[in-house]
Amino acid sequence: TTFEPDGNVTREQMAAILYRYANVCKLDTSRRGDFTAFPDAAAVSTWATDALSWTIAEGIIGGSREGDRVYLNPEGNATRAQVAAIFMRFVENVMQ
Repeated sequence: TTFEPDGNVTREQMAAILYRYANVCKLDTSRRGDFTAFPDAAAVSTWATDALSWTIAEGIIGGSREGDRVYLNPEGNATRAQVAAIFMRFVENVMQ
């Protein structure tokens, strides 16, 4: 509900943006991935569940290794490098 063009974007917000864009483009968004294996799965916002599940299934968003565990970090800010990689995977995995 807030317009913040200079604000940070979270990983789950990135998922929602791409999921909604794919729907507008009439791309198949029916696949779902299981993110419950991530130790921080409970941190996924309810509104982002379908979008994040879809991006996981499509190989667009994955986890980040911290020590011996892999975290989804859904509410963490996406770095510029992560945003670039997420966009590239979207183009490679979904748009083709």
